[in-house]
Amino acid sequence: MTSFKAIRARAEKRKGGASALKKLLPPIPDPRSLIELADDRVLAEMARRVFSAGFAWSVIEARWPGFEEAFLGFQPATLAFKPDEFWEALVSDTRIVRHGAKIMSVRDNARFVQEIAAEHGGFGRFLANWPSSDEVGLLNLLAKRGSRLGGNTGQMLLRFLGWDGFVTSKDVTACLRDAGLDIAEEVKSKTDLAKVQAQFNAWAKETGLPYVRISRICAMSIGENYEARELTRRTRRGD
Repeated sequence: MTSFKAIRARAEKRKGGASALKKLLPPIPDPRSLIELADDRVLAEMARRVFSAGFAWSVIEARWPGFEEAFLGFQPATLAFKPDEFWEALVSDTRIVRHGAKIMSVRDNARFVQEIAAEHGGFGRFLANWPSSDEVGLLNLLAKRGSRLGGNTGQMLLRFLGWDGFVTSKDVTACLRDAGLDIAEEVKSKTDLAKVQAQFNAWAKETGLPYVRISRICAMSIGENYEARELTRRTRRGD
């Protein structure tokens, strides 16, 4: 496998040097911020990621105030016990994207957030205590106990909540394959995810960098070499 030093050097060259690359890196995740994260904000981000999957993110963002109103501020304790009539009415609510299965996932995930919060003293505290060296295990839990939180949706949820992990985007996967990791062009299987996890663990040990920065450097070391403004825009969209 290629050392991460070589991958970082390539990213620095593409972005105009070490200082220029550093300016493009995300903040170092702070576990304290996760601990302080309110459960309603966790549920809101779950909903945002679920509704954004396969849909134009700009549309979801533009209509988000309506989502907050329609889903009552995403308070898990409130939503978990709302009757069927409440959810049926949302299917025709013009404030949100009217997708029945995704709407119902909010109810299921409200119960999921409540369960985890009760077990760990808050969903954010639960995330703060989960090691980055086992993102695969966390993604598996999200997929099994949550609703529509599998695959890339789970990865993006963790990223937007501020948890320190990798995202197997097209460029990150290309970087891993170029470095010598035997995985498919799209990382979907448990076997490939385990290989990705092991390599990120190795690079984290080699560099001492947080996983989110390793992931971003990988993405910037290969593929289309976007300028800083476009890179920032695409990053906000999760590319």
